[in-house]
Amino acid sequence: MASPVNMDRQTYWRKQLQRTVVLLIVWFVIGYGLSIFFIEPLNAFEIGGLPFGFWMAQQGSIYVFVLLILIYAISAGRLDREAGVEEVG
Repeated sequence: MASPVNMDRQTYWRKQLQRTVVLLIVWFVIGYGLSIFFIEPLNAFEIGGLPFGFWMAQQGSIYVFVLLILIYAISAGRLDREAGVEEVG
């Protein structure tokens, strides 16, 4: 296991904010883009007998949101370990 590299606060928060912005952009594109703006073209496809646009608006965007939370938690933990500020418990 690699030893932690104590990075300064500015670097830590810059990396954390970059990650947050990227995940928010993904959330916006999936949540709004696929569920609202592009619903008509997506409805040409079906998942389980339901139009894909409807499915994304009702279920898919929720699954993506939960996945983004998981990705954030894992990546934030890694960054904490890299910075040497990991919670022990």
